Amino acid sequence: MLFVMGKGSFFSDISGIYQFPFLACAWTEASTIPQALVSILLRLPNIKFVIVTLGKDGCIMLERSIDGVPSTEEVDIDSLVESLKTRKNETVSIPTCISSPVTKLMAKGIGTVSGRLYFGTTESIPPSELIDTTGAGDAFIGAVLYAICAKFSPETMLSFSATVAAAKCRDLGARSGLPYRADPILVSFMQ
Repeated sequence: MLFVMGKGSFFSDISGIYQFPFLACAWTEASTIPQALVSILLRLPNIKFVIVTLGKDGCIMLERSIDGVPSTEEVDIDSLVESLKTRKNETVSIPTCISSPVTKLMAKGIGTVSGRLYFGTTESIPPSELIDTTGAGDAFIGAVLYAICAKFSPETMLSFSATVAAAKCRDLGARSGLPYRADPILVSFMQ
């Protein structure tokens, strides 16, 4: 699932929610998903950030930097994604977010954008608790929208959204597992 968010007024600037990450590559003709994110920010100059969900493998978010970048060195976005993934702590079962510093992110053959890259992990759900993934991506996007309205930081937003999506996976159907705002699994995010 790809989520694209623009600058300015909230609902008028949501440019699109695409259900399949490969559409980002197909639309941009990029060879990888991280390169497609750079291409999207270059093609749509008013977009603040893009998120692509990767199912059980987490999500990647590229946030455009409005301020200047302190260094002039360009970093290959594919290499940076792999670097962030290696920093994942496999002993932590709850969703976390690993971010890069603001830098110039280069996609080979596409261009360069100044921004910050985020890698969001998913919750490790034991097989005995995994009931149904129907609607997990929609739950994630709904949680992203809530987090934007609540002014969560990007790191908190991605962890919160992954937590909501994981809760949904513990019940049958698209809506039955969705947590309420007061649910104990969300308490740490609501403070």
